[in-house]
Amino acid sequence: MAEPLAERLRPRTLDDYIGQQHLVGEGAVLRRMIDSGRISSFILWGPPGVGKTTLAQIIAHKLETPFYTLSAVTSGVKDVRDVIEKAQKGRFFNEASPILFIDEIHRFSKSQQDSLLGAVERGIVTLIGATTENPSFEVIRPLLSRCQLYVLKSLEKDDLLKLLERAITKDIILKERKIELKETDALLRYSGGDARKLLNILELVVESESGDVVVTNELVVARLQQNPLAYDKDGEMHYDIISAFIKSIRGSDPDAALYWMARMIEGGEDPQFIARRMVISASEDIGLANPNALLLANAAFDTVMKIGWPEARIALAECAVYLATSPKSNSAYLGIDAALALVRETGNQPVPLPIRNAPTQLMKELGYHDGYKYPHDYPGHFTPQQYMPDALVDKRLWHGQHNPAEEKLWQRMVNYWGKRFEE
Repeated sequence: MAEPLAERLRPRTLDDYIGQQHLVGEGAVLRRMIDSGRISSFILWGPPGVGKTTLAQIIAHKLETPFYTLSAVTSGVKDVRDVIEKAQKGRFFNEASPILFIDEIHRFSKSQQDSLLGAVERGIVTLIGATTENPSFEVIRPLLSRCQLYVLKSLEKDDLLKLLERAITKDIILKERKIELKETDALLRYSGGDARKLLNILELVVESESGDVVVTNELVVARLQQNPLAYDKDGEMHYDIISAFIKSIRGSDPDAALYWMARMIEGGEDPQFIARRMVISASEDIGLANPNALLLANAAFDTVMKIGWPEARIALAECAVYLATSPKSNSAYLGIDAALALVRETGNQPVPLPIRNAPTQLMKELGYHDGYKYPHDYPGHFTPQQYMPDALVDKRLWHGQHNPAEEKLWQRMVNYWGKRFEE
């Protein structure tokens, strides 16, 4: 039986590697490290099918160093220790450390990650981890602090088209067929920037046809409808369905939110992932319109951590319905993004002297803290004074939105600051 197309086309060198030029292009950080012949431990974070495993294999081949692979799904602490022992025994003095590649490192338990820590610290192995989840949540802090983090991006349209062209002209099997890529929109749309998914779909379409193959959008859609699991159900589950879930909450549709949550539960999704996304939604989409939403989302997350499946579904459902039926506001989300953009545009503006810290006599003599008005000494615990830098004194970043909770906040600001907050 022939290998799948995606495996047959897996690049063996950086020159054949498609995408991620910000990491492996000429002069980029990973390319320089690889060319130097010495790499330090790092974690690759990105969506499925963007080349994390391939990149690790290319690095090991280029450096000609022993390469060990563990899957977080099937490996336990004993497997980790066995690999570390092999690496320690097989290493010669002054030779580069063997590479230990751990796919889906976010699925490793704390004890599994702890068992790695000493080997990484002492340089017994160079760790390359791959994850589709934010390592800040899933990788223990001591291990994360000893690894560089590199973010991989979904492949761009040009990358995917280049990959399709390579498949029909270079693959040992497909190049024997006459294949015309007449239309590619459906291929690209269903792949979602995932190279493996793209090649799976192409292979499915080609294998379903006899003789010459003319790839059209209509043909791709027809073949996928006949075989909907052929394009990586797990990838679609994880990204498209969580997107539908969050958009249903944002759009105030509790029925749709429950439906998409049920799809994730039935598909075996990690309950912590669902809970974490609801915490984000509570602050991004509901925000100040109902601050209790963030409290409930955090409570749901804590509940999931304490009780797990199947009872956790009830807490998650309660939270999803509450978020979907809450009033919506993204004023805090827009406000912090506006503030970040302003900081990048204007640089490090000086802090006004009255609100600077003055822990020393010299600082006091230089005017630090001089003139500061303590708001609690004034009626209503407020008195006007300048808090923004001189150059930005009139800038507005937070704009209250029209819901009952924020109307009160906005009106208080108008009463305090007058025209500055009148819109």
